[in-house]
Amino acid sequence: MSSVRILALAAALVAGGAAAQQYPTHPVTLMVPFAPGPTDTVARVIAQSMSKPLGQSIIIENRPSAGGILAPELVKNAKPDGYTILIHHIGMATTPFLYRQLRFDPLKDFEYIGLINDVPMTLLGKQNLPAKDFKELLEYIKKNKDKVSLANAGIGAASHLCGMLFMSAIQTDLLTVPYKGTGPAMNDLLGGQVDLLCDQTTNTTSQIKGGKVKVYGVTTKARVPSLPEIPTLDQQGLKGFEVSIWHGLYAPKGTPKAAMDKLVASLQAGVKDEEVKKRFADLGATTYPPEKATPAALQTMVKSEMDKWGPLIKKAGVYAD
Repeated sequence: MSSVRILALAAALVAGGAAAQQYPTHPVTLMVPFAPGPTDTVARVIAQSMSKPLGQSIIIENRPSAGGILAPELVKNAKPDGYTILIHHIGMATTPFLYRQLRFDPLKDFEYIGLINDVPMTLLGKQNLPAKDFKELLEYIKKNKDKVSLANAGIGAASHLCGMLFMSAIQTDLLTVPYKGTGPAMNDLLGGQVDLLCDQTTNTTSQIKGGKVKVYGVTTKARVPSLPEIPTLDQQGLKGFEVSIWHGLYAPKGTPKAAMDKLVASLQAGVKDEEVKKRFADLGATTYPPEKATPAALQTMVKSEMDKWGPLIKKAGVYAD
């Protein structure tokens, strides 16, 4: 190799190292797989806090699609430089079982940044549904199972997964009504066009506190601090029923370690932020501690949730394509 080429290579390595040390030099794009709604809310809260230690603003880009599969595909194919990252919920672990021809692999195509929060879900009914409590709801479903409708925000959405687990737990198939997003599903529940909806507290808390819907229970083992008067479904007879929606951050495979280290550090600073914890708590969500805002913790979560949901989805025979 000539001395000129050696010098050029050395200069390139030095420049590359300097660029990595300077990261980020311009705003970072955080892709959200859904229209404005629960996950979008989580993204905006954590992005605002992360931008401070990162030293650059984080721009939210909503790329909604059925099952939330477009944004991961776009991030997978983005330049791995730390300037395009992804937020996703439990769907990152369930889409491989819902789509036969998925164009990304959650385990192989991404660098893991870390976990953000855990969001309980609530089982809601339209305001004029006759059942006053969960016991009466089960009786009502038993008598009217062929006409009781259960809304969801589309195949693979959190509300769809919760609905599947609920129907499995009560051993009854209901009339499922898929929508293109959480907003339309909630609007029709409020309007009385559908009977039931299971969705995240980040989307349902205000409706519950406003008395606009009936609430039959929360889906976690313990009661939600922001909704202490609402019993869990487990407490009301569905023993072992538990589903919550966790959110995590990802980057394209091959993102430089220097960029990853800064993204992980900014996420850990974000989950320690008292304002972030308060905002999530007000919505019924639990912020993960810094030791969970790590690549290893998120990878463990994805793998364990795939093990949990894969058999359930396969048994239900639900496919989006």
